[in-house]
Amino acid sequence: MYNNWEELEEAIKDCNKCKLCRGRRNIVFGTGNKEAELMLIGEGPGADEDIQGLPFVGKAGQLMNKAFIGLGINREEVYIANIVKCRPPNNRDPEQEEAMACIDYLRNQVMLVKPKVIILLGRIALNNILGTEYKITASRGKVIEKKGITYIPTWHPAALLRDETKKIDFWNDLKLALNILKK
Repeated sequence: MYNNWEELEEAIKDCNKCKLCRGRRNIVFGTGNKEAELMLIGEGPGADEDIQGLPFVGKAGQLMNKAFIGLGINREEVYIANIVKCRPPNNRDPEQEEAMACIDYLRNQVMLVKPKVIILLGRIALNNILGTEYKITASRGKVIEKKGITYIPTWHPAALLRDETKKIDFWNDLKLALNILKK
């Protein structure tokens, strides 16, 4: 494990632990407040994220930003990362070996940020962080405590683009996280 952000960022900058490195333009490391109380974890970068090198800047990220604004969340005050740091081809789900190649980077990010609450955005984040026994439909909106961290699984913002009825759940899950942080 790395003791500080500089060591971690240096370690990842030329990563070639899995085949995703072959197609990337940029490693999408993470962004936001490195001492945030609230962290969000998605699955992996899409095309816009690969171009800009930042997580959640495409359509799903723009929708998430609207929810942030509506709830008074300053995007710069949260920390946002992904399970994998390089874009899977054609936005497919990351394969298990790809996720495992990146998971220590993510664990180190969590250790350095020390968030009080982590929102898991979608099935891939949920399964890679808490385990495959968790199902997103059954776990969404529930508070799960593990190893001193509070997790709240919710829909991935891309799912909201496909099914607008999930927007209310997403909004309520963000509000739940904010209420926990106020305690």
